[in-house]
Amino acid sequence: MSLKKRYANLDHVSSGNSLPDLLRWQNERRKNQKDLSMLIEQAPHKESNRLIANRTEASITWIGHSTFLIQMNGINMITDPVWASRMPIMKRLTEPGIKLNELPEIDIVFISHGHYDHLDFPTLRRLKGKPTYFVPAGLKNAFKRRGYKKVVEAEWYDSFLLDDLTFTFVPAQHWTKRTLTDTNTSHWGGWIIESKEHSVYFVGDTGYFRGFQEIAAKFTIQTVLMPIGAYEPDWFMKVDHINPEDAVKAFLELSGKTFIPMHYGAYHLADDTGPEAIERLDIEWNRRQLDPSQLKKMLIGETYWL
Repeated sequence: MSLKKRYANLDHVSSGNSLPDLLRWQNERRKNQKDLSMLIEQAPHKESNRLIANRTEASITWIGHSTFLIQMNGINMITDPVWASRMPIMKRLTEPGIKLNELPEIDIVFISHGHYDHLDFPTLRRLKGKPTYFVPAGLKNAFKRRGYKKVVEAEWYDSFLLDDLTFTFVPAQHWTKRTLTDTNTSHWGGWIIESKEHSVYFVGDTGYFRGFQEIAAKFTIQTVLMPIGAYEPDWFMKVDHINPEDAVKAFLELSGKTFIPMHYGAYHLADDTGPEAIERLDIEWNRRQLDPSQLKKMLIGETYWL
C-alpha cells in the first residue's frame, strides 16, 4: 500500500506542538478563563433579497468566522461555508449572518483547508445551486466519497478561468487534520479572485510568513479578507494563526486597498476573544497612523458593496 503524500509549509516550517505542549496549553487555559458574553454584533439590516437578485454589482457579505458570500461578474461564490451550530467540542458563539435558505444559488465554493471550522460537509449538502468546489490538493477524494462530482483540486499557484474571473490558490502557513491518521494529507492556502475591476484575496487560515511578500510580488490586490483571531497563547499559536499586529504588517506588505478582518468571534478556538482581537487591531491601525477608511470592520451579515 502506497504512503499518503504529506504537505508542508514554505521553508518546511512546522507548528512543532507536541502532546506535552497541548497539555500545557489546556492547563493554562483552565486558569485563564475569558468572558465570552461580549459578542460581535449582527448587522441591523440584512440585504438577502438584494443579494439574491444581484447579477451586476460586486459585493462581499460576512456570514461569520471565515465564511463570506462574494459576488462578482454575476457569479455567486462562498468561502469556507460553515453554518454548524457547534464544532466537535465547542458551541458556536454567534449566529451566521444570513440563514442558509436566504442565500442565492451558489456557483463556486472555495475551501482553504480541511479543518472542521472551515470545511463542514453538512453545510455543503444544504447549499442552494449546483456549485463547483475548488479545494486544496488532497481533498478531492473526501468530496468524491460523498457524491460530489464538480470538484477541482489545486496546488499552490494553480489558476483557473471562469467567465472573465481568475481564481488562484496561494500559499498559507498552517496545517490540517480531520482524523487520527490524515495529518497534512491535504494542503492549505488562500484564494485570490480577480476580475477586470476587482481583486479579492481570501487569506484562509495562516500564521505570518514570508509568503505574503511572495504573493504581493505576483498579484495586485485590492480587498484582503484577513484572519485576526485564535492567536493566544502566542507560544502555542504563532506559527499557525496570525495575530492582529502581524495581520496589519501582512496587509501593508500586500499593498492592499481594503482590510476586512475575519476568523474571530464565532468559535472560542484559542484564549483570545473576538472583542479582544478587534481592540488590538484598532490599536495597531492607529499606532501606524493608517487611513481609517481602509479598515472595514464588518458586522455579521453586513454587505460591503465594492
